[in-house]
Amino acid sequence: MPTEKCTVMDTCSEGNVLKELLELLKLEPIEENIFRGQSQDLGFGNVYGGQVLGQALSAAYQTVPSERRAHSLHAYFLRPGDVTRPIVYNVDCIRDGKSFTTRRVVAVQRGRAIFTMAASFQIDEPGFDHQDPAPPAPGPEGLASELELANRIADQIPAPIRQKLLCRRPIEVRPVNPMNPFAPEKRPPVRYNWIRTIDAMPDDPTVHQYLLAYASDYGLMVTSLNPHGQSFWQPAMQVASLDHAMWFHRPFRMDEWLLYVMQSPNAGKARGLAFGKVYNREGVLVASVAQEGLIRKRGK
Repeated sequence: MPTEKCTVMDTCSEGNVLKELLELLKLEPIEENIFRGQSQDLGFGNVYGGQVLGQALSAAYQTVPSERRAHSLHAYFLRPGDVTRPIVYNVDCIRDGKSFTTRRVVAVQRGRAIFTMAASFQIDEPGFDHQDPAPPAPGPEGLASELELANRIADQIPAPIRQKLLCRRPIEVRPVNPMNPFAPEKRPPVRYNWIRTIDAMPDDPTVHQYLLAYASDYGLMVTSLNPHGQSFWQPAMQVASLDHAMWFHRPFRMDEWLLYVMQSPNAGKARGLAFGKVYNREGVLVASVAQEGLIRKRGK
């Protein structure tokens, strides 16, 4: 195996941040069914879970026939990832059937598994079709982006993470119902975000899928904190993704606006459960997401 190397991505790079993210998710083949991805420091202290999701799906795709598309993935986050080190992805080619392909991916750092995922891929075939309608929501036009909102409260952001939060990001997020994370208030467990890449994307649908996997971990779990007047950034809160499932229903593009509807039906036993639905501008349901995470309040 080649000598280990690591390049921690600078999210405030003056270059093309979307291109850098796509390179981060592309991965380097280092042996048959073994791939290496670099780590990205977003200021969370550990590797962002969406990075591992996106990279794991990217690794699986590199072992799957080109005519098959991911329709579901089920993942567990086992240990925090170290942002100063690369991640090795081992892909187990479990099954290649006439219609479906199954892959298992294990992400490894320092010789220990930090993440595991099973993903299933299917040929394109017709079938019955129905979906939940999109909820009423204002469009993204006129809504402030998270970057604009962060700049309004820059003086409240702790210095160690201020630079990361005020960087230009490859995926623009425009919250429909924004809240100051440093002064949270009690709200119903619902969040709506419009998301879109800041530049045009290549036409390859696999890239759009693993980029949506990357984005799907952002903001989902904190929805379960809304009724309790807490946020991810509260010093007493320990928040971490435990598992993540995703279903891809219909084609979509990440460089066109998508509405990410997030809702939490339950919290208890220091865990929160959240569901997400992703719609395009025409109200077509393109993906569904489910996640359970740790929401532990330490001290008083």
